[in-house]
Amino acid sequence: MTELWPTLLRPAWLLLLVPCAWLLWRLWRRERRSARWQLLLPRPFHALLLAGNQGRSSRLPWLALGLAWLLALLALLGPSWQRMEQATATRGDALVAILDLTPRMLATDLPPTRLEQARRTLVDLLEARRGAQTGIVVYAGSAHVLVPLSDDLATALNLLGALTPSIMPEPGQRADLAVARALALLEQAGQGSGRLLLLTSGLSDAEQTAIAALPLDGNRLDVLGVGTSRGAPIVLDDGSFLKDAQGAIVLPRLDAASHQRFARQLGGAYQPLRPDAADLRALGLLEATASEQESGQRLPLEHWVDQGYWLLLPLLLLAACAGRRGWLFCLPLLFTPLPSHAAFDTLWLRADQQGQRLLAEGRPEDAAQAFTDPQRQGYALYLAGDYAEAAERFAQGDQAADHYNRGNALALDGQLEEALLAYDQALERDPQLEQARHNRQQVEELLRQRQAERDRQQEQAAPPREAPGGQAAPSTGGAGEQPATPDEGTGDPQQGEPSPPREATAGGQNGAGTGNEPAAATAAQAPLDRERRQALEQWLRQIPDDPAELLRRKFRLEQQQRQETP
Repeated sequence: MTELWPTLLRPAWLLLLVPCAWLLWRLWRRERRSARWQLLLPRPFHALLLAGNQGRSSRLPWLALGLAWLLALLALLGPSWQRMEQATATRGDALVAILDLTPRMLATDLPPTRLEQARRTLVDLLEARRGAQTGIVVYAGSAHVLVPLSDDLATALNLLGALTPSIMPEPGQRADLAVARALALLEQAGQGSGRLLLLTSGLSDAEQTAIAALPLDGNRLDVLGVGTSRGAPIVLDDGSFLKDAQGAIVLPRLDAASHQRFARQLGGAYQPLRPDAADLRALGLLEATASEQESGQRLPLEHWVDQGYWLLLPLLLLAACAGRRGWLFCLPLLFTPLPSHAAFDTLWLRADQQGQRLLAEGRPEDAAQAFTDPQRQGYALYLAGDYAEAAERFAQGDQAADHYNRGNALALDGQLEEALLAYDQALERDPQLEQARHNRQQVEELLRQRQAERDRQQEQAAPPREAPGGQAAPSTGGAGEQPATPDEGTGDPQQGEPSPPREATAGGQNGAGTGNEPAAATAAQAPLDRERRQALEQWLRQIPDDPAELLRRKFRLEQQQRQETP
């Protein structure tokens, strides 16, 4: 019997039971008192003197009111017959890793480079802290958030592989800006106190002074020195060594003693970077994770499921019966089927969130209708294969990326000349957009090949002229024998294929040729166009994603916004 008795999540509501019972008794006594006047007054005066106070002979309304109050009180008590097991909360020891991304990190005293060794250390740290809140900040002359505080290991590993000093928008060395940005991350995430890990190849006196002036507010700052005291040259992309203003080769050296004093001054610890993760273990960044995994992360919590909402159904029925008229019409609502889970879920999503979910489900056509942003609509239409509509959506933007995307869509739609113009506009707005320059060169090459093939076919299709003596004379290019220009007329698109480029088709219905070309030329033209389109689609789809280029543009935009902000 004890198993049938529910667990009350909010038993304090039981205090209302006594005042509700007293109020119900008082109302019923008042009703009975008013009913005595019917015995004292003559019946003709009842309608005038006892209007609205006639008294009720039935106790059913009071029983219904008492039952409704009882159901509401039981629902407020939160009865529960089911216990749910819930995983323990996420670890709260937030950590922000700060990575030096200056050219000094390309020194080779830690082979292959300092940057590669630091990247491997961060990978080991992320793997050890799987499921914990970890962020990454990179810095050179400016500081930028690479990964905000999260437990998304896959994204962090993907972005770490794209790190190189060339993506930083500002040259210089400002570790103090990176520490301030890391502190802001901890404050914005509401994680309370956390830890900062600074991976640096060197700190100047000005940087140390600026960092010491920052309010750490209980956040511990540890320093991980990247490099050696002997130093090594910095190898540039062209194979040469980095030199200073006097022409001497730069040999960045690590001052471990200065860094150790600085870390102790701030209450942290210092360790030189090692390839065997002994540095992270010495800083205490691996022990907490190991102990937590040994103790187990899925522990059942005392969590009871509130099932009092089921009592609202009979309460609604009683409320409907309390209406004076028409309450029977509300009964069909009880049998109305609830909306599906997907339809109910979309009520709480914005249009862009609905479109993003449709994209994830592989429904780009529906996503294009859900999106309101023209650029997102264009991206969905691009994935759906509707390149012409995608180009129209991309044309509504005026950024370099918008024109670049429009050029890709026009190229896949066969409009190569228009694609060239779109790439030109993208390069005008961002001359460093190498993808647009590369795609433009490919489209130019396709146009040259197409023009050469068209000229060759027209030369083969032109009938030779008989000269006196039975010899063939060269064509003089008179009227009626002149080959068609590229933009004269339209061809007949192949069914099921994207529309071919707008060019003259020999012997076509609306062509501008002489009409003397054989039908074999027309038959040979369509397969060649289809092959070119397939080749064009193939190289456009094989363009690799470049996370480094995305990071470079993102950091540059952030720096421009900071400089424009007064």
